[in-house]
Amino acid sequence: MKRLFLYMAISFLTWGYTMAKPLQEVTLRIIGTTDVHGSFFPYDFINRKPAKGSLAQVSTYVKNLRRLYGDKVILLDNGDILQGQPIAYYYNYIDTVSTHVVADMFNYMQYDAVNIGNHDIETGHSVYDRWIAQLKMPVLGANVLRETDGSNYLPPYKVLTKEGVKVVILGLTTPAIPSWLPKQLWSGLYFEEMEVAAKKWVQWIKEKEHPDVLIGIFHAGTAGNILGGVVENASQNIATRIPGFDMILMGHDHKTACTKVENLLGDSVLLINPANGARNIADVTIKVQKQQGNIKKTVQGKLVDVRDSGVDKSFIYKFQSHFDATKEFVSKKIGHIDRTISAVDAFFGSSAFVDLIHQMQLDLTGADISFCAPLSPTATIREGDIFMSDMFNLYKYENMLYVMQLTGKEIKNYLEMSYALWTAQMSSPTDHLLLLNTEEGERGRFQNPTYNFDSAAGICYTVDVTKPQGEKIHILSMADGSLWEEDKTYKVAVNSYRGNGGGDLLTKGAGIPKSELSNRIIYATTKDLRYYLMKRIEELGELHPSPMNQWKFIPEEWVKAATQKDRRIVFNQ
Repeated sequence: MKRLFLYMAISFLTWGYTMAKPLQEVTLRIIGTTDVHGSFFPYDFINRKPAKGSLAQVSTYVKNLRRLYGDKVILLDNGDILQGQPIAYYYNYIDTVSTHVVADMFNYMQYDAVNIGNHDIETGHSVYDRWIAQLKMPVLGANVLRETDGSNYLPPYKVLTKEGVKVVILGLTTPAIPSWLPKQLWSGLYFEEMEVAAKKWVQWIKEKEHPDVLIGIFHAGTAGNILGGVVENASQNIATRIPGFDMILMGHDHKTACTKVENLLGDSVLLINPANGARNIADVTIKVQKQQGNIKKTVQGKLVDVRDSGVDKSFIYKFQSHFDATKEFVSKKIGHIDRTISAVDAFFGSSAFVDLIHQMQLDLTGADISFCAPLSPTATIREGDIFMSDMFNLYKYENMLYVMQLTGKEIKNYLEMSYALWTAQMSSPTDHLLLLNTEEGERGRFQNPTYNFDSAAGICYTVDVTKPQGEKIHILSMADGSLWEEDKTYKVAVNSYRGNGGGDLLTKGAGIPKSELSNRIIYATTKDLRYYLMKRIEELGELHPSPMNQWKFIPEEWVKAATQKDRRIVFNQ
């Protein structure tokens, strides 16, 4: 009897100890890329030289982690992968027979889920639908809906189970896409506000999936900016207002971030953004303990610079033919230029670089006036042969070319806003010409994106940098010397980003309601602007670019001194 009692006592104690003992701690490693923009190899196909930051280096980092953590490594991409380097363009539009290079690479790297970005949508249905079909993992987009019935065009979320830990990944993208892209690229779709979609799907996920860990991958920045009546960047709003998320991988705005915020219940949410170009990755460690229905989690994130990481040689070997095909494509000679031209000159007056694009836009369309900005602030085309790669210096992303009808008054107001984004209001010759940041760490940088710094061709005008917005622009005449009239309607060539309201120059500047923009378009190209520029250069053969000198800053003596100073500060020239 004593032995039986002792056995029962030991059994009871052992049982109690087993019941009280927590489950083995599960450690998850979440690796995130975003806004890779074609940086697949450590090579810049635009400038045809080696570069740092690529999926080939990310692959090395992920492989090393998988050796330690096995399938508890979760690999995510947050969109904007299909545009930015010629290799993406080549497999978007040139080689459409092979498996898309991004599908091949993501399948090789064994991504668990991918999110859709605005630059992925910008490639058009034929490209992103083909790419999605070739992937072995889902492309998420909980707020990408069909116009016909409001159903989801893309899966809203992905469920993973790792050693008993249930992980749900919810994908959302910026709903401001219609403000930038022509509808033909996203026909049949509409984009729900991120916060509305998040609230709906978090409730659904909690009720139906009961996740242990909830991850958001949002192709949107931290906070701010209303475009077309929707919030462009809503990641922080969702993190703080909709409880449930443990972490949110952000993107879109190309700004690094790694911080925690508190939601309505007082729980912390990690917001992390490795920015663009596969130079950094998000590396998040989530430790999970479950005991008798209770769960404890710790979440820690860091940004890891992979530029000096070793290149995955197996990756390079597998995709060598893709590299070779793209290098051959960008090395194709299409013409010759008799002088070096740089976008830097465009910030200080009429420039050969931007005026080359102006002239081509006018020639291609027969428009009266052209609007154009220096899309890449330091882009250069050097004297000598022009190659296909140079076309990506002129236009990094695919844009159509529009001709729109604008009145003279709207054109003036458009330019008033553009130059107000671009130039300071000088009160003395010692002031800056350019509108620069003054905050510590940001000094010497533009306050606003340079791709919104439009100048015009086809008209002669001055920009008085001593005046405020509304009084800067004085239009003298048409470029041929004929009369300029504010009440007359003119044909204006613009790229599709601008024509759809991008940068707000047409809406806030010219004062045209967003809903009216499509009615102003009287012509649109069927191919991207880069294609037509390339064809035009091939036709001409030899380029002799020079500034049109159809506009200038005044007072000229003030501007001369300020230009020398700002060139040195901003461009180290």
